[in-house]
Amino acid sequence: MFVSRVIQGRLLSSDDVELIRRLIATHPHWSRNRLSIAVSEQFAWRTANGQLKDMSARLLLAKLAERGLIQLPPRQRRGGRRRLRVLSEPELFGFASQSPQPIQSPLEALRPLEVLLIEARTKEANDFICHLHHHHYLGFGGTSGQNLRYLIRDCSGRDLACVLFAGAAWKVKARDEFIGWSPEQRTRQLGLLVNNSRFLILPHVRVPHLASHILGLVLRRLRCDWQRKYNLLPCLAETFVERQRFSGVCYRAANWLLVGQSCGRSRHDRYHRRQVPIKDIYLYPLCADFKERLCA
Repeated sequence: MFVSRVIQGRLLSSDDVELIRRLIATHPHWSRNRLSIAVSEQFAWRTANGQLKDMSARLLLAKLAERGLIQLPPRQRRGGRRRLRVLSEPELFGFASQSPQPIQSPLEALRPLEVLLIEARTKEANDFICHLHHHHYLGFGGTSGQNLRYLIRDCSGRDLACVLFAGAAWKVKARDEFIGWSPEQRTRQLGLLVNNSRFLILPHVRVPHLASHILGLVLRRLRCDWQRKYNLLPCLAETFVERQRFSGVCYRAANWLLVGQSCGRSRHDRYHRRQVPIKDIYLYPLCADFKERLCA
């Protein structure tokens, strides 16, 4: 018998699970994408700007299926959302074999920098993915849900860096204590946080103060870009810096606030067993009254 519990950040009852089972039984030919939309509609799961949280519903359904509580329809090869085309292996190999000339100069010699907001299925989008794939220790990894991708170039059009912002982590003790919000407020307002999940200065680029300068440029336009794409105006940015790899100097130089450290668990660790590297937690207020807005 199912006992009410929190799954994917939501309290589910036995009636909720039974409703999902009935949807699956009544519509056996639905795709998983169609099913996640229906679940979002049934439970009125929407973002602050009214968009259905179908991706969150998709993850919830996967977790229920993993626990044997429901049986999902088979995956369909056609239909669903189009994914960003990634370069083929030969193309990736050709990209990796390129040896760009080192860029070692004062920052002033590269200015003004160009900040490109990447559009899907463009050459710049593939360049962005390839840079992360080959040079970031976490790789690209793909993204689901809301995200913005920036490619930074110098005044001569040479690629310098990649910056990726995505949705915020669900629960972070040090961050949540700093904000001072309740679990209910976090549930309502989490969409007003964004996460700097990737930041890469290309390895052949050695320019003092470049990283903090790029962070400043991107943060000045982040709110407007996010609002234009998702009709949401974020209040706070977060990032997690692995302590054994990086010192976080560029974030501090760009006025990010160090508010604590992670506890060494990943977001997929349901049983408190998985250990991951400790990370410093940095926050950057995007507006002066961010606490009031997030605690509303």
